[in-house]
Amino acid sequence: MDRNTLRVVSREFYKYLDTEKGAPHNTKRAYKGDVEDFIAFVEKSSFDVVDHHAIRAYIVGIYKNLKKSSLSRKISSIKVFFRFMKKKGYIEENTALVIKNPKIEKHLPKFYTVDEMFHFLDFLPTEGWLNMRNKAIFELMYSAGMRAQEALDINVNDIHVEGMWVKVQGKGGKERILPFGEKAKQAIDAYLVTRKDKDRLSAKSPLFVNVRGNRLSYRGLLRIMKKHQIKARLFKDLALHGIRHSFATHMLDSGADLRSIQELLGHAKLSTTQKYTHVSMDKLMEIYDKSHPRR
Repeated sequence: MDRNTLRVVSREFYKYLDTEKGAPHNTKRAYKGDVEDFIAFVEKSSFDVVDHHAIRAYIVGIYKNLKKSSLSRKISSIKVFFRFMKKKGYIEENTALVIKNPKIEKHLPKFYTVDEMFHFLDFLPTEGWLNMRNKAIFELMYSAGMRAQEALDINVNDIHVEGMWVKVQGKGGKERILPFGEKAKQAIDAYLVTRKDKDRLSAKSPLFVNVRGNRLSYRGLLRIMKKHQIKARLFKDLALHGIRHSFATHMLDSGADLRSIQELLGHAKLSTTQKYTHVSMDKLMEIYDKSHPRR
């Protein structure tokens, strides 16, 4: 690949992520940021041909300042970009494949205990439509185990409140139907009744909006969660994805089988879901201590 055509091809790559691959918003943003960083490096370098040598030189320049997980993501983004270029005939060989991702230590997902999760939800204020919105989205996320971005992408016609199910679009544009419980139903009903633009809602209107009537952003929801954690005196460092981790862990602890949890979470591989078996080891030990006759 000629360095002078790299940026032109990258713009086609970003369109491909939108139209053909159907990548989630956060994934597209990460790919674009990583590829743009790599292109900026190439443009300042002396490489005339962009191949694995250029990638290695780029990695050498950044690895000291990044966590292994961030470095691995950047390498993966570049590999996806090179795979696209080979698929479209811009390069004959995907030389990025010779670059190895660093080994990453696996960390157990952080989650709330059942008591902590209930306190988080029950401590949410319910005065005014904005507070009701917050209550509705967090109740729904925990009840259905969806990703935060999946919840934010829901439109009015995606949710059947009376039937207590919602259609979400996961990674790769894959749709799935998720059930949710009575607590979430009550919170969503109350939010829709108090929502300021309720008389102007259409089927394609976003379900969760900000004060300007636009779709609530991921960053906005994260800010809401962090503020509420402090007010509720829950100082465990939990991100939005921690609600999904809590859902999966609590379901497993309550006896749900791994395959069912996999379907609910929308994991393509069972191995992705199996990380929650490690999280639930404390529960298994508790059952063992209560049940084994010679403990």
